[in-house]
Amino acid sequence: MTSTHLLALLMALLIGIIAGLRSLTAPAVVSWAAFLGWINLHNTWASWVGNIITVVILSLLAVAELVNDKLPKTPPRTAPPVFAARIIMGAFAGAVIGTVWGAKWGGLGAGIVGAVLGTLGGYHARKGLVAATGGKDLPIALLEDAVAILAGFAIAAATAAL
Repeated sequence: MTSTHLLALLMALLIGIIAGLRSLTAPAVVSWAAFLGWINLHNTWASWVGNIITVVILSLLAVAELVNDKLPKTPPRTAPPVFAARIIMGAFAGAVIGTVWGAKWGGLGAGIVGAVLGTLGGYHARKGLVAATGGKDLPIALLEDAVAILAGFAIAAATAAL
């Protein structure tokens, strides 16, 4: 395995972590990266990811998730259906990243691992930060949103530079 393949798997792992923080941010970021030409998905199974319709739909869903996360009745990210969705989105985004270098299945696996790490790590980090700030969840949730979005685009940009 070349160093480029290893870096691609690392990027897939990292985008999986983003899916663990905000499940729909990872696919939305990957879609934007393809649409902007940062990653080349032409003539692959994932070429549709860079379509403007896909970008718009995933972006709207990601924004809806950001809003929904702040609602009091939203289940924790570790609840089985929510956790499963994060794993699926991490696997998908990781597979797309891996596809750029012919490592779709490795990217899928790395995305799954990243999603598990991001889900559990994000849960414990947010819980700890909320406790440390006297129970104020909204500022921590907004911080987590910013981290997920900015880190997601940083990962996409780094992937483009490989």
